[in-house]
Amino acid sequence: MTTEQMKELSGMHLAPYIQLATWLIGKSREGGGNMFRHQLDTMSVLVDYKYIDSVLLKASLVHDLLEDIPNFNHNILLAIDSESHAVYELVMEVTRRQGESKPEFLTRIKESGSHSAKILKVADRISNMISLGFVNNLEFVERYIKETEIYLIPIAKEVNNDMVTELTHLIELKKDYLDGYKRHIANKNENAVEK
Repeated sequence: MTTEQMKELSGMHLAPYIQLATWLIGKSREGGGNMFRHQLDTMSVLVDYKYIDSVLLKASLVHDLLEDIPNFNHNILLAIDSESHAVYELVMEVTRRQGESKPEFLTRIKESGSHSAKILKVADRISNMISLGFVNNLEFVERYIKETEIYLIPIAKEVNNDMVTELTHLIELKKDYLDGYKRHIANKNENAVEK
């Protein structure tokens, strides 16, 4: 990291965004935990990939806030700092619109999303794929893997090849998990029939 990058980071104030993200503590996730932790995990993915853009990092901390907290007063977000309008715009890009299906949403990001929106969505998906290890709903896991292959891998290819590698690896791990779990269930059912 360069001295200039360190200076840029030293002036970044994330605490107000982290505090806003705590509104998501009560929102549980399919894989356990809560949406607050997912916001922090998404930011961690970005930092891991050396993204230090302050708007991107701030948006990662609140990227699910407008979608998951009904009637959230977005003016609270807009009043945080001089970048909060840009943060809000980025969050809106990665927020599903009312009536928008998941395929429509992901296609919109792929076709017309900003570079930052694509990076944020891929980081979000990496975080989500990691948490899939705690999900026992096989249909959900299969659907999520397929969605990642169809929509997120192409988006990742536009922004970061290392993220493509990680997503591809996570897909393979989840497929192996599914295959093993299905074999386990089949053996269990076979043993039950024999008894």
